[in-house]
Amino acid sequence: MTNEYLLEICANSVKSSIEAQKGGAYRVELCAGIPEGGTTPSYGDIVLARELLKIKLNVIIRPRGGDFLYNDLEHKIMLKDIENAGRLGVDGVVFGCLTAEGDIDMKRNKELIEAAGDMSITFHRAFDMCRDPFDALEKIIELGFDRILTSGQQPKAVEGINLLKELVKKAGDRIIIMPGSGVNAENVAQLALETGAKEFHLSAREPIESGMLYRNPNLKMGGTAVVINEFEEQVTSAEKIRETIKALDN
Repeated sequence: MTNEYLLEICANSVKSSIEAQKGGAYRVELCAGIPEGGTTPSYGDIVLARELLKIKLNVIIRPRGGDFLYNDLEHKIMLKDIENAGRLGVDGVVFGCLTAEGDIDMKRNKELIEAAGDMSITFHRAFDMCRDPFDALEKIIELGFDRILTSGQQPKAVEGINLLKELVKKAGDRIIIMPGSGVNAENVAQLALETGAKEFHLSAREPIESGMLYRNPNLKMGGTAVVINEFEEQVTSAEKIRETIKALDN
């Protein structure tokens, strides 16, 4: 990959993590619960990913889906998950806590940062739910985060280009602004040129058909509210990553 740009892959499994490495990604963000926006992966996932990856490995620290207003019990869970991630040798952790008013929760985030020690720290897309993105930017910088993952407070990063460009400019060399959500080989060059960002976050996944021959048509294990194909696995594609790298190189 060009030295100018770095790709982080949102990997939903160890299998996807391996594909990310094959494709030339710089870093993996390992997540479970992708339909919920990403939750903390299992102990086994983290252990095996660390054993098999030579590239950087970050782990999301998010105890549940939904909002980013955490109670005391959830906060304690996050502290334990960060402790576990550090013990297992991951390179970084990814988290973000907000107040009920949509501001950065300085106290909770500070405690999580202290728990992370020397690990890299990324503030995730909780940023996109903040009331004031520029106030949030300054508070996240004050806390000492290394980067912010954001779609520019829009569903897709290409729709948030105007805000992303402003954030990159205001951030300067104080923090990395990393666009994510809907990033792919077709739009990554546009995002790079128009925002000035140097790191990008994408999943590069493709569907893999289940090997199940018998499929019970009468129920879904996730209930009717979970809109996923339970006989299809979404796996990161090394080839899609190579195509994205090529688009940036060009």
